Amino acid sequence: MATRSATDTIKGYFYQFDLSILELLKLSSENDSVQIECIEDIDVHTASDSTAIQCKYYEHTEYNHSLIKDAVRYMLTHFSAVKAGKKPSVNYRIYGHYKSGHDKLKTIDVEYLKTHFLTYTKDKVEHRYHEELNLNNEDLEEFLAALTINIHAVEFQPQFQQVNQQLMTTFSCSRFEAEYFYYNNALRIIKELAIHRDPTKRAITKKDFLTRINTKTVLFNEWFVQKRGRLAHLKAIRAEYFTHTNVPPFERFFLVEINQTTYSRSTLKDLVHEISRKYSKLSKRGTDSFCPYLFIHGIQDHELIDLKSELWKEDFWVIDGYDFQGAKFNPTSITRQATHHNHIKIKFLNSLSELESTINSVSAKTREIYQFHLGTDGYCDFADPSVKHVKIQVAQLSDIKEII
Repeated sequence: MATRSATDTIKGYFYQFDLSILELLKLSSENDSVQIECIEDIDVHTASDSTAIQCKYYEHTEYNHSLIKDAVRYMLTHFSAVKAGKKPSVNYRIYGHYKSGHDKLKTIDVEYLKTHFLTYTKDKVEHRYHEELNLNNEDLEEFLAALTINIHAVEFQPQFQQVNQQLMTTFSCSRFEAEYFYYNNALRIIKELAIHRDPTKRAITKKDFLTRINTKTVLFNEWFVQKRGRLAHLKAIRAEYFTHTNVPPFERFFLVEINQTTYSRSTLKDLVHEISRKYSKLSKRGTDSFCPYLFIHGIQDHELIDLKSELWKEDFWVIDGYDFQGAKFNPTSITRQATHHNHIKIKFLNSLSELESTINSVSAKTREIYQFHLGTDGYCDFADPSVKHVKIQVAQLSDIKEII
């Protein structure tokens, strides 16, 4: 068999994870559960039975018995332990997709099982695996009754669409929400379960799974981004939230989080200019003029002052609600209209309390919060249902520029 590429291997992992998510979503009871990487790739446990599933994805490979022979023998080993009273009884399922060769797998009876899956040669010695396990024909008949082999499994993309459709049905949501909120989070949870060192902690009930994936935040999950592609990921978010033929005169609040370790003033300043350029309109008439608000989470006070000073030196006019030295924050001051005449291009908010006060001060207008975070989405939780609040996790500050 030809060695599979790293890309094919990674795609195989995604295929298995997608099947795990699909199996969880299809469970009939919220107390039924799925285990990852225990008896097999996926173990499904319901009130009435358990099924161990071996998942294989070979979209560029012709089917041969050798591709599933090890899986069959491993399942028979488990079955032998069941017969000996050492393990509980389960059903076995091999689920795989192959490029071709499907006609090679005939109806499996005991003799076919022995010949094509249980008999092999190693170091010039013939082995009959069933005999080494002391299993007779009757035992093998019982094993076959518990075994299902499907080598006609759907391809990668159709299975992924099945997952999204299930999520859309479960959460009554749009396709974007299904993929970027729920599937994105589900993929992260399944991966975490798969790599947990304690096998007893690789299980999750349907109820817990649905609770944990229920988020309205666009998360930056490395596996999800790798599957989508970074640029395609950012482009899809932009298309969902920031594609406007005409930008309406709303009160927009942009919240960005910085990492002190990787912080660059020039990168942040570029972002300030981009937010202002795209979401400001300084009209001479003034009636339809507007500019956005900006809150920077994690920035040090002295750096924020230096940033504002640098912008002023470059004739980029900003306000922050403080009218004179020693004055208190004044929401009326910061909410005054930006126009062609006063040249206000962006409004800085220095704290979360100022942010909340300002949002409440413009309650008569349409308000939108776009919160970009590096993994701490809880730094602002504005609960007013009349305010649109979008949370988006990014890997780095420069990603925001590509999204907006």
